[in-house]
Amino acid sequence: MESAAVDSGIPPSIDRVLRLFRSMGREEKMQALVQYSKKLEPLPERFKDLDRGAFNVPECQTRVDIIPEMRDGKMYFHADLNVRESPTIAAVLAIIFAAVNGQPPSTTLAIPGDFVSTLMESIGLAAREPGLNAMITRLKRYAREAQMLTA
Repeated sequence: MESAAVDSGIPPSIDRVLRLFRSMGREEKMQALVQYSKKLEPLPERFKDLDRGAFNVPECQTRVDIIPEMRDGKMYFHADLNVRESPTIAAVLAIIFAAVNGQPPSTTLAIPGDFVSTLMESIGLAAREPGLNAMITRLKRYAREAQMLTA
């Protein structure tokens, strides 16, 4: 199955998440999202005083700032949001960050367009999808910019 992911251009770390969520029923997905929301790392102290206006994702219903970092050719993303108010956003970010942090920008760029809908399928949170997709778009923009800087 791993070779199918490579053949399709989806990195194995992202493919694993998608396969897992496709195999789950509604209740399992809800439980998984709750668990993932607890895994989102807090914003590192070094970013606390950063003017985060440029990092805000305005399409989200609740405030979320996504801060990219490039180290040794690898992307790392960090988020600042109120996890208690926005557990779904925290969960999706924790899932994505686990799959792309420490990877080259190409991994982030390979996130498929149906990533959010696959995670959210059958949960009944369709109103959240535009904001979640906007976060993916933002991550890909940061990855494209990083890739151009290192090219």
